Amino acid sequence: MPASGELVRCSPHVIVRGDTSLADFSLESLFNVRGKIALVTGGGTGIGKTIASALVQNGAKVYIAARKEASLKETAAELNALGPGSAHYIVADLSNKAGVDALISALAEREPAKTLHILVNNSGASWGAPFDAFPEDKGWDNIMALNVKSIFYLTSGLSSWLAKDATASDPAHVVNVSSTASVSAHSESLLSADGNGTYSYNVSKAAVNHLTSILAVKLGPRKIMVNAICPGVFPTKMTAFAFRSKGEEKISSFQPTGRFGYPSDLAGIALFLCSPASAHVTGAHILLDGGATLSTQGIAPKVKL
Repeated sequence: MPASGELVRCSPHVIVRGDTSLADFSLESLFNVRGKIALVTGGGTGIGKTIASALVQNGAKVYIAARKEASLKETAAELNALGPGSAHYIVADLSNKAGVDALISALAEREPAKTLHILVNNSGASWGAPFDAFPEDKGWDNIMALNVKSIFYLTSGLSSWLAKDATASDPAHVVNVSSTASVSAHSESLLSADGNGTYSYNVSKAAVNHLTSILAVKLGPRKIMVNAICPGVFPTKMTAFAFRSKGEEKISSFQPTGRFGYPSDLAGIALFLCSPASAHVTGAHILLDGGATLSTQGIAPKVKL
């Protein structure tokens, strides 16, 4: 037992003086991702680009992966101009296991030590169609493969990488990008075209939530935290139709806070879930929607405009 008043360092973040805990609660300590190596799928645009930017601006080395090289190349250049971290891109198609394996192989060529601290599973797609004419291949098979199966195989394939440097006080982090659609039974909303429902998308995101829980249990003993962000309405390529057809003012009017999501909202929650600040958080599904899902003013039910 330490003598009264004796300082004992218990971890990189906590100092104990007797029975009184003194900790470094500075932003630089709690939210430190400097020097971390991250992979963000779907990182060329939208939510993935925002998360990648937050990591790069705070000193991480970030690999972004997606199908379209042009957007990846442009985004990497933008992020490298921001610094102080760095951005690198890998062209990848994650719609099947072969594509996932190819991404892991390409990453191994660039990171021969096979070390990864942060994995953001953001790649995803949606499909809208009438209830009685919903296609099987593009509507169901492709959506479930990209939105769910790729998360499983990529996380599984990189689990040894993530576990390599992970500790209890500074674990590795997997962040799965889900959606508020995962908890909504309404497939037709302000974000879909009239008469079309996003049936498979909603189901796939519910599956992402449960897969997040399963992976959290499986990987927790290896010091890998697994959590899900469930964004509501954010201006992205996926929601562009709604913003064009309905307008920002109309969409915002159905939000309890009177506004839709900003990039800073995503950046903040992502930095939390990718840093030591969330070292004791795993299996969480965090709604990021300004309260819309819980509010009777939410946008989930179809609203006649």
